[in-house]
Amino acid sequence: MGIPSKDVPWLTIFDTYAIHNHDFQKGPFYLSAKQIKKACQEFSKTAEKEVRILCYQAQRKDKPQVFVDDNLFLLPVKNGHYAIIRGDGYIDIPEIKSEPILFDAKFDFFLETPLIGDSEMQHLDFAFASGMIEHFSDVGKLYLSIRGRKYTPEFTFSVGDTEIEQRSVQTEVDAGYEGEKHIILIEGKNVAMKDIIIRQLYYPFRKWSIETSKEVIPLFFEKRGFEYMFWMYEFTDKTNYNSIKLVKCARYIMN
Repeated sequence: MGIPSKDVPWLTIFDTYAIHNHDFQKGPFYLSAKQIKKACQEFSKTAEKEVRILCYQAQRKDKPQVFVDDNLFLLPVKNGHYAIIRGDGYIDIPEIKSEPILFDAKFDFFLETPLIGDSEMQHLDFAFASGMIEHFSDVGKLYLSIRGRKYTPEFTFSVGDTEIEQRSVQTEVDAGYEGEKHIILIEGKNVAMKDIIIRQLYYPFRKWSIETSKEVIPLFFEKRGFEYMFWMYEFTDKTNYNSIKLVKCARYIMN
């Protein structure tokens, strides 16, 4: 593992701020975007000094080698501020071994536009319009009500024995749907993923759990070829980042 364009810059960051000597059993190491920029100002390539690129760690394979070696991962805790935490911040996406469900869409006529392009959002829109998301969620009628970037409220949570204070960061879901008693939040991809950082499900889950009175259900979605694939998760302890559990999964093919 490790990313060549990130490995040397992050080693420089660790050396600059003596992060190698930090005791992660006592808590995370907090780092700002300004500190990252300052430590990497001598690098010439954008990928070696751009904070957004250096801090992108959506999958385990995105982690620089120093994070891999020390079992660390990165979380935003405030806009422009990050926490380096010891532990596993990711969850594996299991293969769906059950037979695909042949699904009869509820369209009154053939839709042409979903066949043009290949974005997560258009695949989600097609899955919703067909009735597929309602079928998988099984919580009754749903309405599209959430989309795009929003800020989280402040909340605390734990990663193992480490307590983290999150003081509002920008978060995003690809689509959110509201039912009579539930809110369905979906993180979607149009490529196969072996794992994802739990944050992409956890931060939106906490936001809408705090700001609404309804039960919030996080889903992960992939479009692979002709298959529409869904995984439903739950957090058994809202304040525990690692309490995520798979509830069910299924794959669909339009009949």
